[in-house]
Amino acid sequence: MYEDFYGLAHAPFEMTPDPSMLYLGETHREGLATLLYAVQSGKGFVVLTGEVGTGKTTLLHALLAQLDAETPSAFIFNPRLEPLDFFRMVFEDLGIEETCRNKAEYLLALNEYLIDCMRKGRRAMLIVDEAQNLSAEMLEEVRLLSNLETSTSKLVQIMLVGQPELGEMLDRSELRQLKQRISLRHHLRPFDARELDQYVNERLRLAGHVGKDIFKRSARRELLACTQGIPRLINVVCDAALLSGYARGQSTVGGDVIREVADDLHLRPVASAAGVEGANRGRSRLGWLGYLFR
Repeated sequence: MYEDFYGLAHAPFEMTPDPSMLYLGETHREGLATLLYAVQSGKGFVVLTGEVGTGKTTLLHALLAQLDAETPSAFIFNPRLEPLDFFRMVFEDLGIEETCRNKAEYLLALNEYLIDCMRKGRRAMLIVDEAQNLSAEMLEEVRLLSNLETSTSKLVQIMLVGQPELGEMLDRSELRQLKQRISLRHHLRPFDARELDQYVNERLRLAGHVGKDIFKRSARRELLACTQGIPRLINVVCDAALLSGYARGQSTVGGDVIREVADDLHLRPVASAAGVEGANRGRSRLGWLGYLFR
């Protein structure tokens, strides 16, 4: 609706993980490098965590786009499953056409498939998204999959992806066997002020924008304060702000528009942008403080 008014070819802040609109902040570049290294080196178990909306799914799409198209992969996005249903979904994604009646038959068939992949020079990949929702029973099933190996190599690369609660789960004493098998971890943090600027500029550029800035400095300060640098919230607020600016006939968006949009969305800004950056720097020690809703 507002694209022509702002000279845009298409909406710059859509919610879908469009690869043509990809922007990777420093933490995302580090995360992608970690995941690629894990896959290429056959590290076995890798954990990726991040708060809701920080771009975990976007990062996974970026990873899959950089892998060989023939890399066999299973993407489990609903981990609230019983063991046999879990294996059925894995087999469906990997294209294993084998009818199995119990877990033993699934494991035998999977082992045979993975060995065949290894002979062809490929290593299968299993990605479990929203892994913080896995039951202790299912986490144990996933751990047992890491036993599928040859004398020199793991047969399957396993990635557990989830919210910060996943890291807390893995620190439990009863899951220490699984924790000991994790070779790499990465936590996605929200954007700081510099990354937020770059993110907004890049999304606008990729949408065809040229000329003076649409978002004023005051708008960017308010944007950081009310979204705390979370990419998904940045998209939501920016999209609504552009619509509001269009409705008012404003060629630029100021801090007042961002505040109104944030109020409509029930987002409560922190005291200052500096406070957001301090929180971002401290999250590794203090944990996620959460963006606050009214």
